[in-house]
Amino acid sequence: MAGMVEQTRPPRRDDTAVHAEEQGGRASVRIGALAPLSRPGWVQAGHHLLAGMELAIRDVNDAGGVAGRPLELVVRDTAADPRRAEAAVEELAGLGVAALAGEYHSVVARAAAARAHALGLPYLCSSAVLDALTEQPTDRVARLSPPQSRGWRVYADFLLGAGRSRIAVAAEPSVYWAAGARILREYVAPRGGAVMELDARALAPAALCDELAGHRATALLLLVGHPEPAVSIVRSVRRDARLAEVIIGAPAGQPEFAEWATLLGDEGAAIPFLRYLPERLSPLGTRVETVLREQLAEEPSFVAFEGYDTVAVLADALRAGGAGRAPSAAAWPSVTVDGTRGRIRFSRVPDISVWQWTGAPVQVVDRDPSAPERLRVLHRG
Repeated sequence: MAGMVEQTRPPRRDDTAVHAEEQGGRASVRIGALAPLSRPGWVQAGHHLLAGMELAIRDVNDAGGVAGRPLELVVRDTAADPRRAEAAVEELAGLGVAALAGEYHSVVARAAAARAHALGLPYLCSSAVLDALTEQPTDRVARLSPPQSRGWRVYADFLLGAGRSRIAVAAEPSVYWAAGARILREYVAPRGGAVMELDARALAPAALCDELAGHRATALLLLVGHPEPAVSIVRSVRRDARLAEVIIGAPAGQPEFAEWATLLGDEGAAIPFLRYLPERLSPLGTRVETVLREQLAEEPSFVAFEGYDTVAVLADALRAGGAGRAPSAAAWPSVTVDGTRGRIRFSRVPDISVWQWTGAPVQVVDRDPSAPERLRVLHRG
């Protein structure tokens, strides 16, 4: 994703998100956390991810920590930069963290996963969905979020079910965007659909609207950064009478966060996106939702729940492995955790190189035109 407007947030102490207090004089078990907390990263996503992690750290420590030792979260800002993430992984490994957690941007998580694999450091990816998270199979890396191929096929089913078979994608150069466009194209073509790709760098919003009208597109998907050029494209399409029947979509989830509604108002409603929440949260999820809403002063996104579940899973793996790196990585197939969104277990999935939670829920939702602050579920996969 491209940059976001910075969100205000109280300053943190030094470079750690949560400094656990010593319990009985025993040293803490440190987890390295990666999140986009400055531009051009998706800052609000990073803040939600970290808020969920922080709450889980407190809950784990209140319950006695890991083998009587408190967990400590050591945070590094990736700013959506793969090189910065690689350097952060190297630094965190040198600091002796037992495991890595987090990251939202897929290309950044891929860089972090490669370094974690090379260093023998367990890494639980929270939110990134790119199928090829590592180039080769690894026992060191596991993932909570569903792979892109699964989520984007669910999204394609929604579009086809709504009669939207002439699909245009406005895309910027990115491994993530290219993978998404390929998934859509390969999935809809055998089902009578077609995907047309438009270069969002070369076409100004008005010219993009001309292309949509000329090709009689019935859907436009935003495979671009937020807030720009996504916001400008939405405004242009919404105000073009020729495109009144075109549905705008954002499978990557740009409308999930409150800033979208703030910037676009009513024009930002009725834009379907992917969200990874179940129909009903678990009892734990309901409690976590209440606490996070107060902590964030807004509705927690699915990313915040991913953050919480990440730490809950790592705590379980660290208990099983005695807080050591190699034993903790070996614990992935035996992990069973009741998370905020269901029971979490990891398995091997064809064509996915990391340990994968296959039970992650997938929804297509949008902002209700009658009340843009309210999200409504359109489709489940």
